[in-house]
Amino acid sequence: MNDEIITINHGSGGRITRDFISGLVLRIFDNDVLGRLEDASPVDPVRDGRPFMTTDSHVVRPLFFPGGDIGRLSVCGTVNDLATAGAEPAALSAGLIIEEGFAVKDLERILVSMKTAADEAGVSIITGDTKVVERGKCDGLYINTAGIGYVHGETELSPSRIRPGDLVLVSGPVGNHEACIICARENFFSDARVESDCAPLFGLMKSVLDAVPETRCARDPTRGGVVSTLTEILEGTGFGIEIDEDRVPVDEPVGAVCEVLGMDPLFMANEGKMLVIVPESGAEEAVSAMKRTRYGREAAVIGRVHDTGSRLTLRTRYGTSRILTMPAGGQLPRIC
Repeated sequence: MNDEIITINHGSGGRITRDFISGLVLRIFDNDVLGRLEDASPVDPVRDGRPFMTTDSHVVRPLFFPGGDIGRLSVCGTVNDLATAGAEPAALSAGLIIEEGFAVKDLERILVSMKTAADEAGVSIITGDTKVVERGKCDGLYINTAGIGYVHGETELSPSRIRPGDLVLVSGPVGNHEACIICARENFFSDARVESDCAPLFGLMKSVLDAVPETRCARDPTRGGVVSTLTEILEGTGFGIEIDEDRVPVDEPVGAVCEVLGMDPLFMANEGKMLVIVPESGAEEAVSAMKRTRYGREAAVIGRVHDTGSRLTLRTRYGTSRILTMPAGGQLPRIC
């Protein structure tokens, strides 16, 4: 494919579309199932387990940022949603909505990033769709990805399984992705070296489940961060959680950005972190299992489930306690 920009004809369904698919998309994703170019693709029928499915749309601005881009984000976001159920990813779809005039070299870079992330996650992109819209009708590129995964054995992860005394774990420092997007979008703190934590996490979750099969629940704290995610977990359980502020890992550059802008990393989005709730008896093993993986080296216990009030609270570093509530809206739009 020798075109330099995307035109309306690339989404018309004619020869130009066919050349676009074969010359760019198939060349990068390159697998036998996608190569059939059928309207529906089979998922490996040999896999055992219970099937789970998820879908996610990605509208991040800017499209490229330190530590990732919209392509890596689209794969990791869907794989991680499956991982919260303990589901091993089996196949992904990718839907591209491209604005007329978008540079082909940028699209190729994004597709390569998707392929790299998919390879790292051990999953193939086996079907997809492309639409091109007129100039000004889309902010460059939107991507929708859907994923199918399989939960093996008796694994069942659900907020309904948490109990008083359980401990809350996080797989690493929080707030990195949203802090990165703020800096990249507004050209703030160019010397702060804040990078997105965008990463696929099924391997980390598998290590936890292998070490502690009785793991209660898992969630990836994306929009709304740790606070929104834990609040959602508590809804309907009748239990509360207390977080220890001193135990929450925050990278120094992220803390500096938050201090200047008056933001709280507990409310900020992550794209490569997992919150896991485990029985107290398995917490040490779960943290050790995380720390042995690439993306869990700074894992920590940050809180405890209790039955003295169904609310989320923070034990501050000054020894006081305050109630944490889910924000009404986001601190920053278009972060994922």
